This record gives sequence, C-alpha cells and structure tokens, in this order.
Amino acid sequence: MARHTMTRDAQRGREAVELEFDAEVIDEPIDVLVQSNPVSGPIRVPRKAALGDTGIAVHPLALGGSVFGWTLSHEASFAVLDRFAGLGGELIDTADAYASGRSEQIIGAWLADRGLRDRMTVMTKAGRHPEYRGLSPRSLQGAVDASLSRLGVERIDVLFFHGEDAEVPLEESLGAVDRLIAAGKVRSIGASDFSPERLIEARVLAANGLPRFQTVTTAYNLMDRRGFEGAPELVAHAQGLAVLPYFALAGGFLGGGVRRRAELRHDARGARVARHLGRRGQRVLAVLDDIAAEHGVTTATIAVAWLQSRPTVAAPVAGVSRPEQVDALLAAGSVQLQRSELVELDRASA
Repeated sequence: MARHTMTRDAQRGREAVELEFDAEVIDEPIDVLVQSNPVSGPIRVPRKAALGDTGIAVHPLALGGSVFGWTLSHEASFAVLDRFAGLGGELIDTADAYASGRSEQIIGAWLADRGLRDRMTVMTKAGRHPEYRGLSPRSLQGAVDASLSRLGVERIDVLFFHGEDAEVPLEESLGAVDRLIAAGKVRSIGASDFSPERLIEARVLAANGLPRFQTVTTAYNLMDRRGFEGAPELVAHAQGLAVLPYFALAGGFLGGGVRRRAELRHDARGARVARHLGRRGQRVLAVLDDIAAEHGVTTATIAVAWLQSRPTVAAPVAGVSRPEQVDALLAAGSVQLQRSELVELDRASA
C-alpha cells in the first residue's frame, strides 16, 4: 500500500517533501523516476497516464488553471505551480477564456521563469474567448495564435474545442485545426463537453482524413456521475478517448471541509457545494472518511483516486486555492483502492 509522508522546515522558509511508495501496486508499472525541481528533488510515481494516441504520458493528475488571474494573484499562482511541479506534476489545464487570458499569461510567465517548458504538458481551450468566439476557422486561427503568445510556447500540446458550435460545421473546424497541426502550432486535439453524437460525427470525419480527437473533458466526480456514465462513457471507451474529468472534487465538496450549511461560503463556490449537502452527500463523505483513514490520506485524495480507477479516465483535472492542497491531489496517484472500497464508493454515490 502506498504511503505519503511529509516534513516541513518552516524556520528556513522552505519545504522538503518526500514521497515513499511500497512495491505492492498491482498491475501497474512502478518506480517511474520524475525529475522535479530542487524543492523536492527526484521523486518516484507509481504510474503514468497516456493521453490517447498523442504519445504523451504524464502523472495522472492535471492541475486546473481556471483560478489563475481570477481568485489567485500572480504570486499565489506561481506558488501553486511550483508546488505542483515540485511534487512531480506534469499536466496543466487552462483555457483562453479563463480570466480573459490571464490564466494563460501566468502559466506562460511561470514556464519561462522556471525553465520547465520541456517537462510540462500544457492543455488549453479555444471557442469562448470574447475576441475569438466559436469554432470557425478564423476564430480558431486567431485564438491559437493568441494562446501561443500568452503561453510563450511554440506549440500547444492539447487544444480543446471549448464546447460545441452549432453555427459552424464540425468539418470546417477540424479542417482549420488540421492546418494548425501542419503548421506545428498544435500537437493534438480534444473535445470539451461534446455530446456522444458529436463525438461520433467527429470520428467519421477523422476516418476521412481530418484530425482525430484524442481526449475529452467533462464534469465527472462521485457526486456528479449521471452526466457521463452511460452513452458518453461508452463512446469514449469505444473511441479510445482519454477522459480528463473536471470538477474532480465537486466544487470542493469532496474535500470534506464543509459538512454543514452554516459553514458555507456566500459565493458561487458555496452555492455549488450547497447542492451536495443532503443525505447522499453525507453518505459519500462518510465512506470517504473511512477509506481515507484506512489509507492515511485525505478524503480529497480518495475522491481523486476513485476517478483514476475508472477505466476511461486518464487524469482528473482539479484546481486548488493554496499550494499545500496540491499534495493531496497528487498523492492519489499512489493510492491503490481495493475492490471492496470501490464497491462502497459506487454504492454510496449511486
């Protein structure tokens, strides 16, 4: 069973993080050496996740960048990114619409300042920026060029279509991104919140020579299962799509920090958490508490580990508001949930 131990040296203003892993990880390759920054030194993670047929394999947790430049300042965002990279994280998710592009700018500045472009995989989305709305060829070209500039990179590793565009034939959008791939500006593409029917249409077009979606992202977690399980999951599995579920902690609810309505924040995040404060939510938290105690980790770690156990999921996407919260997310990659524990979580969240 994996163990996660941590030591802190506050007097010297630095943190040394040591991750220890036992070798009893069934059916998973272990001891993948990840060269991280000097804060933690080289560390080992139990497995990596493949992003479809892109040739990209990463630690199975993506750091969400929606809060960068919005609720987190430039400095606070750097601290979170430093912690993520220092603990072996490799996959960063953002969008040109997050904080009107400020999220991409912060990530780009951090990549340049830390010299980590070659180690980090960057995913961004196009389609919802105020200046480049929709998926027309013109919008996609402008959005990609703007994202490349803000990120300070030559190529986007994964470009997501940020939602469907009913006004533009999918063939035109894929044709436009085909030209961007040929120009070396985009490595691979994914779909964000696409219907099963649209994904099937995209696969038919790919069979005729247009670029193929390799990844898909959608809301999915222990509290929100119905929207993905069923037709979307079946299509993702049939097409070999790497699923990157966002809202991995159900807006923070699965972190277990809020158990009563009196503890709710009076903002949008509080409203998202409030809808889970019923009997089902309490039942899920109770099971998470028990399993987390057994493994010596947090409820957030177990919630992410449950997602990572799903057959189509490659890497859950989760954001944080403080650097120390990154630890629990990345620790999920070292947790091997027992079959009985998975059954308990499935039943509690059904």
